[in-house]
Amino acid sequence: MDSSSAIAQADRAAAVGDFARAQALLKEAAAGPAADMHLFLKLSAVSKAAGQPRAALAAVEQALAQAPLDFVALVLRATLLDSLGEAEAGEAWGRALAQRPEGDLPAPMLATIAAGERRRDEWLVNREARMKREMACLEAAAEPEQLGRIERFRSNVLRRTRPYHSEPTHFHYPGLVEREFHPRRLFPWIERIEAATAQIAAEFKAVMAAERAELVPYIQYQDHQPLDVWRPLNNNSDWTAIHLWQNGRIVDANAKHCPTTMALLGSLGQPVVAGAGPNAMFSLLAPHTAIPPHVGVSNARLVCHLPLIVPAGCWFRVGAETREWREGEAFVFDDSIEHEALNPTDQLRVVFIFDVWHPDLSDIERQAVAALIGSEAQPGTFG
Repeated sequence: MDSSSAIAQADRAAAVGDFARAQALLKEAAAGPAADMHLFLKLSAVSKAAGQPRAALAAVEQALAQAPLDFVALVLRATLLDSLGEAEAGEAWGRALAQRPEGDLPAPMLATIAAGERRRDEWLVNREARMKREMACLEAAAEPEQLGRIERFRSNVLRRTRPYHSEPTHFHYPGLVEREFHPRRLFPWIERIEAATAQIAAEFKAVMAAERAELVPYIQYQDHQPLDVWRPLNNNSDWTAIHLWQNGRIVDANAKHCPTTMALLGSLGQPVVAGAGPNAMFSLLAPHTAIPPHVGVSNARLVCHLPLIVPAGCWFRVGAETREWREGEAFVFDDSIEHEALNPTDQLRVVFIFDVWHPDLSDIERQAVAALIGSEAQPGTFG
């Protein structure tokens, strides 16, 4: 008997409450060489209706052996494990919900999913509590930087976050440590930059007021280039910049108003790359403007943000970590890791931005990076 005939006859038997005959028909068909997952799913459903959850579980697992990511089969398995009180039910719900298809689902399925989400969440809370108990003594002894990595490790295991990696658009230097936000201890100059926040902000206001200030769209590409992620912001005044250094060239019209800022930049050892760096600018993000997820061109450089004018609620995400900018609190991040930003307020947001070398690079490696990128450099290569 083929699968479709067996399922049709089993449906008729089940409709009159003869679950034993329905099971027998399906088991006979399932023993044949052409048994497919739909047959096993039907056998599971009939066995469940017959009050035989163990048999139902065995049948659905045979279906999953043929289609391990089938959403309906995964939901049925999780439901059966729950009804049996099995400890792995929460994890099973997590796997099932990860395969939820796009689009509308029938109302009964939505109710089942809602119950499954509650079960999964309960399992995650209990799992996290167990992990924290086992790790409590170690976390108490950890230094702040170590503690951050330990907490992220646990978060990744719980699937609340996921790993992000350096994926530059053009220039990937191998072997460099991947960090979303790099620790302050690696940049001994960062406190000097923060201490000068008021002076830098004052120079920003001076250059803004200057008659010849060069305020330009941050994103400027030709329409034919394959850069759809930037299309809403391309040549758009919602995200603009006042450049002090641009692709290795001082923008005199702006820089002359910012002597303190330029002197600080000169003391940092920015990446000097012919036709590509240094870069330093005041970044202006208009109210209710989003910067979409994207990555930069090279992991050999990092980017520093010094927030100057930041309405409450403006945020910046790198990988799995989201921070709110705070005026005068600088940070260094790897822009070759996916990042995005949002100004959800009614006010302008201004951040001073400049690039620095990745601290893992030796002097000879910095020279090698500069030589290679310089040989390829076109306007905007490193900016």
